[in-house]
Amino acid sequence: MKYVGAHVSAEGGVQNAPLNANAIGAKAFALFTKNQRQWFSNPLSESSISAFRNNCEKFNYKPFQILPHDSYLINLGHPEKESLEKSRTSFLDEMQRCELLGLDRLNFHPGSHLNTISIEECLKRIAESINIVLDKTKGVTAVIENTAGQGTNLGHTFEQIKYIIDNIEDKSRIGVCIDTCHAYTSGFDVKSAAGFIETFKKFSEIIGLEYLKGMHLNDSKKDFGTRVDRHENLGGGFIGEGTFEFIMNDNRFENMPLILETPEESLWEAEIKKLYSLIKPPTSGQ
Repeated sequence: MKYVGAHVSAEGGVQNAPLNANAIGAKAFALFTKNQRQWFSNPLSESSISAFRNNCEKFNYKPFQILPHDSYLINLGHPEKESLEKSRTSFLDEMQRCELLGLDRLNFHPGSHLNTISIEECLKRIAESINIVLDKTKGVTAVIENTAGQGTNLGHTFEQIKYIIDNIEDKSRIGVCIDTCHAYTSGFDVKSAAGFIETFKKFSEIIGLEYLKGMHLNDSKKDFGTRVDRHENLGGGFIGEGTFEFIMNDNRFENMPLILETPEESLWEAEIKKLYSLIKPPTSGQ
């Protein structure tokens, strides 16, 4: 089954996220468990945790349908010791918040070398950061999001993601989220049928489909290979509708959160309906 939703607001408390998801007909959702533009926030209250869990149960959202996102400030490959430690401490806090909420995965951008250390050294630091945090937590999978490769951001090639995974000690708790906008602008031709097939053939061969734990469904304001991260609403950008039809009719993307991060929130309900309408009925004889 396909579980499509959006990155909804948790304003007023995390317990409001499942309510906001249900209001737009989402079968999955993403959220920030704290202010994404602050390093640290007040601990989650017992009442918020209980209300979040109750609202998820009320609207039948299981952990595998929820893909929380960490703070944009975190850089797990930071070249400077003090900033690296701050990122690791913040990432640990994010993972622990997911533990408390009963969530089983946390999506994050891997990190940036800032033109100060080599790509390999940065990737090693990212893997080390993940290992440190996994060792101090339980039950939550760290989900690496592919990037557009803007600036010095790493994670824009499957080889870079594989390098990180290869250096993770507990491979049962590492995963990947593929963002369609990031994939397209980083140089993966997910727009054409042949390119889409080739992209996920490479993903399977280099990383392994068993690591795919979610997707971000975004069109792109920027063209192929520009390495610029600018999301667009579905059908309004350079990718177009075809890619999302491929996804909705491919059983490799079943039973994981498929999350809209498109810029016009008022369109999310319609976009979710549109995505489900792209599913083709089975042909006779199947």
